Amino acid sequence: MVTTLLQLAGVFSMLSLLAVGGGSAVLPEMQTLLEQYFQITQGEFVKAYGIGQLAPGPNMLVVLIMGDMVAGLAGALVVAVAFFLPSSLLCLFIGRLWQRIGERPWRKAVQSALEPISIGLMCSGVYTIANEALVGWKSGLIALVVGVLLLRTGINPVLLILASAVVGLALS
Repeated sequence: MVTTLLQLAGVFSMLSLLAVGGGSAVLPEMQTLLEQYFQITQGEFVKAYGIGQLAPGPNMLVVLIMGDMVAGLAGALVVAVAFFLPSSLLCLFIGRLWQRIGERPWRKAVQSALEPISIGLMCSGVYTIANEALVGWKSGLIALVVGVLLLRTGINPVLLILASAVVGLALS
């Protein structure tokens, strides 16, 4: 059990520091590492991610579910600290440094370089989830309808997720 908790801490600490642009940027790597080290299948990962999106608060609280799946409550606690603490400390340090730097020319260049990297990493996260979740024309149609509703209406995304689950069950 201790070895598993140490592995969880190592994996999620590394993911924390790689999460440029937000936690969803590391979803592909998280899925790969969970499958490689802890035998969490891609299907289990997508289901846990979906449940995590229903929870109130930051969307990356899904990592607590992953930790719980691997090692119960102790796993969830280890993953919470390992995933949120390193990046929080890094942001604190970089934020203070960023203020001291001021408006130097290379600061703008660094920011401009990080923007497309962040967008690309977030898109890879969406692809990872969609690759497993979109298994046929029915799930593709549900995703398309939900996407349009998200862009065109003010419907709460949680309601759309729940409605999608009901429609998905009815169509299966």
